[in-house]
Amino acid sequence: MSASDDPRPGTSRSGIVVVDKPAGLTSHQVVSRVRRAADTRKVGHAGTLDPMATGVLVLGVNRATRLLGHLMVTDKSYTGTIRLGASTVTDDAEGEVINTADTSAITETMIRAAIEPFHGDIEQVPTQVSAIKINGVRSYARVRSGEEVELKARPVTVHRYDVAAVRRIEGFVDVDVEVDCTSGTYIRALARDLGGALGCGGHLTALRRTAVGPFTLDRSVTVDQLAERFSMINISEVAAETFPVVQVSGTEVDDVRHGRALPSLELSVLTAVFVGDEFLALYKPSGRGARAEAVFGAA
Repeated sequence: MSASDDPRPGTSRSGIVVVDKPAGLTSHQVVSRVRRAADTRKVGHAGTLDPMATGVLVLGVNRATRLLGHLMVTDKSYTGTIRLGASTVTDDAEGEVINTADTSAITETMIRAAIEPFHGDIEQVPTQVSAIKINGVRSYARVRSGEEVELKARPVTVHRYDVAAVRRIEGFVDVDVEVDCTSGTYIRALARDLGGALGCGGHLTALRRTAVGPFTLDRSVTVDQLAERFSMINISEVAAETFPVVQVSGTEVDDVRHGRALPSLELSVLTAVFVGDEFLALYKPSGRGARAEAVFGAA
């Protein structure tokens, strides 16, 4: 199975569109572009990118929007640049600088050593200017209204946090990094905390997301290409790439289409259920059998 192209508006098919988001656009603005290109209101995204950031934004169309909540748990990969010697209110280059410090004594060896504790399973305090809700109000809204915000640390996993290059620029130290991490990891917070560990402050000046699970930049389209020819990865292909797959036959096919429990199906994790090449549903372990998490029907 492969990506499908459909230049016609009004397609009723369901699938995933991988967009290489440019800097300056919000994730919601990209959603609006895809809605126009697909001629449907049923479009959502699997994890936002800040306006400053570029790269992979995964969007679901029609029934695939129901798959997005499950795709959000996938690992993600980034390249970015951390500037040491200055802290900002947003932990990135879009915020006001609140502190600066001398970086003349900071060496590449010190930077690499300071990064080491941020590998593996860590507790990370999210950036204050984030979409996390506190008593129903977004954290960024509270910060912008002048409130002091204190967010609790959350468990995340950083699989890779490598230094690609280090250079000195106008009294600061810029560090190019490559990061593989679980969903929910704030790269801005990694920048902030690296600066904190070195005692000089730090913030993110550039960020590019290179992958969300199996969806990489080489499978993406630009925003301009959306209008030229609408390209979508079929929902069945997405499910096969993202989850373990089991096949059903006979009376089980009708049971799955109606979301009935399958006592004879033994699973260990959330699994995509297929009949032939057709993705039917997601099932999860339940006692000695399995039960439906979400039914998608014909793709």
